[in-house]
Amino acid sequence: MMAIRVPHGNRPVSIAPLATFRITFGLLMAYSLLRFWMRGWITSVYVTPSFHFTYWGFGWVHPLGDTGMHLLFLLLFLASLCIALGLFYRAAAVIFFLGFTYVELLDVTTYLNHYYFISLVAFLLVWLPANRHYALDAYGGWIKPRPQVPAWTIGILRFQMGLVYVFAGLAKLNADWLLRAEPMKTWLPAKSHLPLIGPYMYDDWVAYLFSWFGAGYDLFIVFFLLNRKTRPVAYLFVLAFHGATALFFPGIGLFPYVMILSSLIFFSGEFHTRFLGYLPFPKNSLAWGTYRFNRPKAVALLAGVYVFFQLLLPLRFLLYPGKLFWTEQGYRFSWRVMLMEKAGAAYFTVKDQTGTKAYAVDNKQYLTPLQEKMMATQPDLILKYASYLADIFQKKGIENPRVYAEVYVTLNGEPSRLFIDSTVDLAAKKLSWRPYDWVLPYENNLP
Repeated sequence: MMAIRVPHGNRPVSIAPLATFRITFGLLMAYSLLRFWMRGWITSVYVTPSFHFTYWGFGWVHPLGDTGMHLLFLLLFLASLCIALGLFYRAAAVIFFLGFTYVELLDVTTYLNHYYFISLVAFLLVWLPANRHYALDAYGGWIKPRPQVPAWTIGILRFQMGLVYVFAGLAKLNADWLLRAEPMKTWLPAKSHLPLIGPYMYDDWVAYLFSWFGAGYDLFIVFFLLNRKTRPVAYLFVLAFHGATALFFPGIGLFPYVMILSSLIFFSGEFHTRFLGYLPFPKNSLAWGTYRFNRPKAVALLAGVYVFFQLLLPLRFLLYPGKLFWTEQGYRFSWRVMLMEKAGAAYFTVKDQTGTKAYAVDNKQYLTPLQEKMMATQPDLILKYASYLADIFQKKGIENPRVYAEVYVTLNGEPSRLFIDSTVDLAAKKLSWRPYDWVLPYENNLP
């Protein structure tokens, strides 16, 4: 039976895993931000659009304009480097967390699981003493280096990693994934051009192999990483699995690399000490003792609240009726990674108060291709867009405009079907925690 050692939270352990995590995280973020800038995405995603799909309750968050957004990304890039170097670490971590989270709040259509993961990790790094070893802050004598930290400071990062994997695995335990091998059966034929394995991408057994292996990997990999004996082999699986996802699904961006580097946190202090020894980094002066927090009870309370909400948030979908993939209420922030293929076409009509005049809406006039694509399948974004259209036409002189949508959506290879009740005036609806009564039921709408 596999034994997993769970250390006491305050037991002193080597700080080396925390230092490695800080360095790799900072460097990866610096590369990610540079890549975002070089590809022109700052302008195309945050500057060009005249309208942004802000998160519910965050309508007050607005872009800073062309110069402001580029300066912000430059600041985030410098903060990432400072995190990696351990220079002005605490301030850099705060700046990165606030700045990165602000950018993510600007537009829901850019939501990705690993962006959410990065915000959470950045928040944790603000509080963790990751600059007490292999850091310029310690090398310069501004803070005392420490060779050890309480075990929970590393454990909470492992918890966050484990949460991603386990919830992602549990989410795959559904009929579409296991019994129909969807959306793999839809996605894999697009990879038929790959050498050697390409001809097999049309075979059903390959789609089922990918689906079942993916579910098993997500459900159990963290437990094999936690066990010292199985850890090396488990990490080879991490490399193979995420290497394959990067090859087959390049659209998921840096997610595979984030997981590959972050999974190193499961290795022992001795491993990380050897790893850090290879880095061209000035070594700290020798020091003794374990890092102690000034207010340990307050920090413990904060950590407990964080863990509680992280366990609870992915489960909120249980409060809503209907098919989750259809309504998507409770879908975001629940670690549902690559679980569905959903595409839609949305046609909007604006009518005047009496209903005698109707205006067909050209979505391309108001949205970017990415925004239109994401909006067409997500009910809350459809409602936000309808509200925006009502404002636009109100300014054009249409008194109390009504907005109606005819939206057709296909989900995981199923035929396209009507998604939204086209008789409902969406401009009169408001977003809330309640179930969406303007979304047609999935089961009753079968062709």
